[in-house]
Amino acid sequence: MLAGGLHVLFCGINPGLMSGATGHHFARPGNRFWPVLHASGFTPRRLLPAEQGELPAYGLGITNVAARTTARADELDDEELREGGRILREKVRRYEPRWLAVVGVTAYRVAFGDRHAKVGPQERTIGGTRVWVLPNPSGLNAHWTLRTMAEEFGRLREAAGVADARHRGDS
Repeated sequence: MLAGGLHVLFCGINPGLMSGATGHHFARPGNRFWPVLHASGFTPRRLLPAEQGELPAYGLGITNVAARTTARADELDDEELREGGRILREKVRRYEPRWLAVVGVTAYRVAFGDRHAKVGPQERTIGGTRVWVLPNPSGLNAHWTLRTMAEEFGRLREAAGVADARHRGDS
């Protein structure tokens, strides 16, 4: 990733078992991150987790709040999330994306000490980087549908000034 070259740095909570085993973000087959990323217009086609290396070509990056692999994100303790938030702020200062998009409001609340945060743009900035909280795309987060998640991701895409990649014609 080139400093200043990222439109959006997506940040998951931590690697699940499949992600830990493969080294690919959001690797569990039922996770909706990759379908939502495409449906919202960030990518011209649905990428596979193994294609995460293509994200910088679209001005996107990906990381996690916490590094420890768990079966469920709720296995992390608050201290791990707070420490992960501190490390994440350092990454953001180093790479200077336009937007940090934290995928999971509960983890964001703990990692950033903002217990009233809601999905959407936040008042907080990290240097010149704006912050947006997105819904967790895990299949366990059933009250957010693929459509409603894509709409929220699309709001971020538009705020970040990223053209709809589905209309670029490349695949």
